[in-house]
Amino acid sequence: MTAARIHPSAIVEPGARLGEGVQVGALCYIGDEVEIGDCTVFGPHCTVQGPTRIGRENRFIGHCAIGGEPQDKKFHGERVELEIGDRNLFREFTTINRGTGTGGGITRIGDDNWFLAYTHVAHDCMIGNHCVFSNNATLAGHVTIGDHVILSGFAGVHQFCRIGAHAFIGMGALVNGDVPPFLMVAQDGYGRPRGINSEGLKRRGFDADRIGAIKRAYRALYMSGGTLEEARAKLAELASGSEDARAFLDFIEAGERPLLR
Repeated sequence: MTAARIHPSAIVEPGARLGEGVQVGALCYIGDEVEIGDCTVFGPHCTVQGPTRIGRENRFIGHCAIGGEPQDKKFHGERVELEIGDRNLFREFTTINRGTGTGGGITRIGDDNWFLAYTHVAHDCMIGNHCVFSNNATLAGHVTIGDHVILSGFAGVHQFCRIGAHAFIGMGALVNGDVPPFLMVAQDGYGRPRGINSEGLKRRGFDADRIGAIKRAYRALYMSGGTLEEARAKLAELASGSEDARAFLDFIEAGERPLLR
């Protein structure tokens, strides 16, 4: 491994800790209480404020603003943090905020995610692994995103909403309720469910039996014409023979916001 390479025009505060092979490009600023893992690369004009912990082999292409104060009027300078995992890609003008003192105190991003240009992750969000945020996708505060979620361009998610694993949010969709795992959501004023993310599931190795069980769970929840309680009862029956149907049901039972229906 090699020592960190820092461009002469960059500023790295004495309280920052840089791993081996880190590269810091022109006109970057790395603040106090920033910890950066091995082989992470910053292009020009990036800003990282602490307390922030960044894992290894991340790439920040340029003009990223990472670890800034939360955009919340209730924030009064208390100690709050940002944690980023490994092998994430952050394209131009991505903004990621730290947490809030009243919201858990931390924003957390997992591994192997792509954040394309102009994406925004607000305070206290929890992002899983292998997600893709297309250009201008935006999260309000306290949003939870499961693994393998795709947010298309200009999608927006309301505060405190949850999006389950393997969901696909279509271009321009405005999500104001919880989205169960595996769903596709399309823009229609606010986003509305439009079936399951079959193609994405196939690409990830889901076989026909699993996809069939997920379709049956979707129909029980969204196409049966009954109440939510009736849909829950039907999902409970399906869950006895399918872990994916169980994931549907568990997601609903854990919710605090209205379900997107």
